[in-house]
Amino acid sequence: MEVIFLFGKIVNPIASLLGLIMNAIYNFFNLFGIENIGLSIIVFTFITKTLMLPLTIKQQKFSRLQAIITPEIQKIQEKYKGKKDEASMRKLQAETQAVYARYGTNQTAGCLPMLITLPIMFALYRVINNIPEYVSAIRDYYTIVGTAIETRGIEVLSDIALNYEKLDLSNLNNIIKSLAAFNTSQWKLLLDAGLSLDADNAIRSIMNANNLFGLSITNTPSWKSISIIIPLLSMGLQFVQSKQLNVKTNSKDNVPNPMSSMNVVMPIMSGFFCLMLPIGVGLYWIANSTISIIQQFFVNKYLDSMDLDELVEKSQEKASKKYMKAKPAGEPSIQELAKKQTKSIESVSDKTMDNQNGTMDIDQDAENGESSYNPASISEIANILKHRKVEKGDK
Repeated sequence: MEVIFLFGKIVNPIASLLGLIMNAIYNFFNLFGIENIGLSIIVFTFITKTLMLPLTIKQQKFSRLQAIITPEIQKIQEKYKGKKDEASMRKLQAETQAVYARYGTNQTAGCLPMLITLPIMFALYRVINNIPEYVSAIRDYYTIVGTAIETRGIEVLSDIALNYEKLDLSNLNNIIKSLAAFNTSQWKLLLDAGLSLDADNAIRSIMNANNLFGLSITNTPSWKSISIIIPLLSMGLQFVQSKQLNVKTNSKDNVPNPMSSMNVVMPIMSGFFCLMLPIGVGLYWIANSTISIIQQFFVNKYLDSMDLDELVEKSQEKASKKYMKAKPAGEPSIQELAKKQTKSIESVSDKTMDNQNGTMDIDQDAENGESSYNPASISEIANILKHRKVEKGDK
């Protein structure tokens, strides 16, 4: 419960901010006499995706690095395959971390953009699923209808609202929340109830605002109508998007790539969800996929033009700067740390030679809490950066 509460605390302000953007978009179109929620959702998606572009590029850079790192990690895993003792597990972890550090990244680098994106996605759905709460002009129409229902008596909704007995219609806000989920058939029934002239005009305005290309965004798609194109388009576009995101790795042929199955399952799942959810959500997915495909095309062009060595170098430089900025006063610099780790490596090499001559027990390092593998990640970064600068100077 605490996690859900905390997540809600994060999502609520994001939803409020996105709601302001949605409201501004709708009001902008309204200046030209265009009152259409569907069109606003498309533009809204474009703006939010553009704002999230830096996260997308960061995620894709990590994917490119991961494509290089994966074969090395697989070799390490193969090396310790079947070894479950504590010393071997420590060595496995140390060597894995050293590989990531050598490329200036870490195992959680790919998770951070996703963790940031997740609450944004939930906030987006919240805004799209409850337009009257965030778009003031639309809320005015709902307020007129809700007030007429209160005056007439909430029983007018008994044969119209789904699960009427379970609804809390004790105040105007709750009535508006219930109306926000109405589809075209329910609006027509409410129109036939003859609440009042103002309420009837407000209902017609709501129905017009919900309509895009003859489809109401509050309806769910049906196999018997043109609305079936929504889940089909959503599924097809996500297939295209997943193909763009599929970064080839030099992994072993016998090692399955879990993302391959996900790239097939997720688009199919989105198609089924679109059949059960309002068209507005499906419209958002279609717009999101379309914009993502366009963005990804240019992101791929940008990353393809970047040499992998250059990408690794930039990642290493960033990691080095981050280390220097975060290190406490008095701590050794990256050069000093590199020297210490170099000496440590030489010491480990000497121990290994003694070990081969029988002068040291093979498990002595493990007993002393040391590892026979000493990751010289920072020294490697320092040396690589030094060599690269020398090469650039020569040129």
